[in-house]
Amino acid sequence: MFKKSRLIGEFFMQGDIACAEGAIAAGCRFFGGYPITPASEIAERMAMRLPLLQGVFIQYEDEIASIAGILGASWAGAKSMTATSGPGISLMTENIGLGMMMEAPCVVVNVQRGGPSTGLPTSWGQSDMMQARWGSHGDYGSISLVPNSPQEFFDLTVTAFNFSEKYRLPVFIMADALVGHMTEKVVIPPVEELEIINRKYTNKKPEDYLPYDYGKDLIPDFAKAGDGYRYHTTGLTHDKRGYPDMTFECQNELVPRLVNKIKNHIDDISLTEEYDIEGADVIVISYGITSRTVLPAITMAKKKGIKIGYLRLKTVWPFPEEKIRKLSEKVAGFVVPEMNLGQISLEVERCAHNDSIVKLVPHPGGGIHKFEDVLHAIEEVAHGK
Repeated sequence: MFKKSRLIGEFFMQGDIACAEGAIAAGCRFFGGYPITPASEIAERMAMRLPLLQGVFIQYEDEIASIAGILGASWAGAKSMTATSGPGISLMTENIGLGMMMEAPCVVVNVQRGGPSTGLPTSWGQSDMMQARWGSHGDYGSISLVPNSPQEFFDLTVTAFNFSEKYRLPVFIMADALVGHMTEKVVIPPVEELEIINRKYTNKKPEDYLPYDYGKDLIPDFAKAGDGYRYHTTGLTHDKRGYPDMTFECQNELVPRLVNKIKNHIDDISLTEEYDIEGADVIVISYGITSRTVLPAITMAKKKGIKIGYLRLKTVWPFPEEKIRKLSEKVAGFVVPEMNLGQISLEVERCAHNDSIVKLVPHPGGGIHKFEDVLHAIEEVAHGK
């Protein structure tokens, strides 16, 4: 089975394994990680597969070393990834900020469990969503993709690597333990059928190259390590040479660019799935495994004559602000079920028209929503409550 460099065909596959195979398909050849439930199967799979592909797997002493390792591998030219859960992300946040400032392409997978602290190691939640956007200090653009099935865990892992290379930053995949440990059919196509985005290297001569010079897209080009280019990178505010510059002028150019290189490309990055949006009175907004558990409630609401639409967020960050604003002008309100006590619902509320109702259906994790609770919220919004 593993003699081939790539798996091709149909498989009955766990979500975490599908994620690992998606990374391999995207060209990931460096994995640095530390075991943690419910993400350890990703590391185990990469430990088996990467040596067969002339890749490198390193189990580090902790999560702090893991994120540092993949940033270094990225700057050396490798597509790199780590996988962990909430407590591991908490340890990684300082170096995630470093990756944002260095503009290092890599992928960080968070298979979420219930928190805070040690929380529910063997159960599930969606309570790290704000951590993915604001976990590290300072202002920066962020990309977070949220799969709801093993197939999508494969697909969105490929997409995450593409976005990381295209926009030069660490990209989050915010799965949850149910998706990570769920086993379903996964189709892995030939690599020729996948859209793979590789690193954009400069065509400038070494003497003309500035590592943080950029064009209209706001994204600098890389230079290949070992090809005679000199470059410097740092977590300090830096000029186009990569050298520290503590002036307001430099900060005022650099930091807005880190935000706008994502904000200006939201139409490319924002991925959604929509059903029955036109003419709807109520729209259910969901993501991850919750987008599947709400489906019985939507079916029951339709049987009761409620005009209901469904908006699933595959990309949560950057948040589809303009889409929510436009929809809020046409509907009575939104129902937002989450396996947390209200994180993305606050974003919906922030963007929605003042007259729109935003009804959170909270869940602290460790279980899934009862469809009756979601249905009750839909009925309340439909009746203007």
